[in-house]
Amino acid sequence: MNIDYSKINKIIINKPLKLDCGETLEKFDIAYETFGRLDESKSNAILVFHALSGDQFVTGTNKVTGREGWWNYVVGPSLSIDTNKYFVICANVLGGCMGSSGPKEIDPKTNKPYGLNFPVITIKDMVSAQIHLLDYLGIDKTLCVLGGSMGGMQALQFCSLFPNRTYSSVPVACAASHSAQNIAFNELARQAIMADPNWDSGNYFLSGKVPRNGLAVARMAGHISYLSEQGLENKFGRKLQEGEGLKFSFDADFQVESYLKYQGYAFVDRFDANSYLYITRAMDYFDLYKLNNGNLSKAFKDTKVKFCIISFSTDWLYPTEESKKIVIALNSIGAKVSFVNIITNNGHDSFLVEEPEFFQTLKGFLDSTYEDFKNENSR
Repeated sequence: MNIDYSKINKIIINKPLKLDCGETLEKFDIAYETFGRLDESKSNAILVFHALSGDQFVTGTNKVTGREGWWNYVVGPSLSIDTNKYFVICANVLGGCMGSSGPKEIDPKTNKPYGLNFPVITIKDMVSAQIHLLDYLGIDKTLCVLGGSMGGMQALQFCSLFPNRTYSSVPVACAASHSAQNIAFNELARQAIMADPNWDSGNYFLSGKVPRNGLAVARMAGHISYLSEQGLENKFGRKLQEGEGLKFSFDADFQVESYLKYQGYAFVDRFDANSYLYITRAMDYFDLYKLNNGNLSKAFKDTKVKFCIISFSTDWLYPTEESKKIVIALNSIGAKVSFVNIITNNGHDSFLVEEPEFFQTLKGFLDSTYEDFKNENSR
């Protein structure tokens, strides 16, 4: 994937970032986009964290790929996150492949792409990097930090590390630690990439080849986990390719097979294989329980952040029970928290598709919280 850097907004942070792995990035890049306008009181800023396959182009048109932003249903004028009202910030995560420092970027020590020489990063590292973006933008405290899936993990980590830097938070379809099942799915994806001969131990940038098949299979495996059984059944069932009978071969006989192949190979055109390895590993390492000696409530001790936790009934990747554990931990310390479990057949991907109850829940929370935050700032 070749990136036209002239189309990417990014800043160079000339400050060292100590990583969880023990290494230090002496300086690093953060690629980001903003939408809407920051008001005079700086009380309308919302920091959106993207999921595994996302990027900074949360809405509008992606300047690099030409595709629609990944949250066009949610962010924009008069939508749940109303850009006529709010100033929305979204950054490409550390380790990503859309301009922020990661394995695809140039290592200043070698003048070549980092590849696997890039240090292994964590969700905590991603969030710590983005604090520098808020400082650069002159925002001491956001109205809200929010995101779905890995974005929700970042929102939780942000509130644990920097509780005084946000007024509220909406972690969506996430968990406080990655389950064994999710680690297994990610390892399957990584092994698919590394088994592709073109991966070349992460040095494919030297040959100009891309581990297309490995990355496509990794994406297919992931995509299955984002959907629900009922959603797949409703959409595809056992339908054959239109107008065709069984081929008695290993081509795509069923529509669901063709759909997965399309999703897999379309992903290859916009994502970097090594970044997939790094980001999935960061998700696997995420564990707020372990960081707090097994007690999740300690992660949010004395927090004043107002939370809205959202889950989806058919999400088996991050089941509703995982969200309830977060709610229980927050309730145990008297934190301000509301919880909504939305009934849907759309599985984990519910936050990325048209889901009216989700839209209404998010809009209602943000609008009421905005009024509270403005009143607090005016005192």
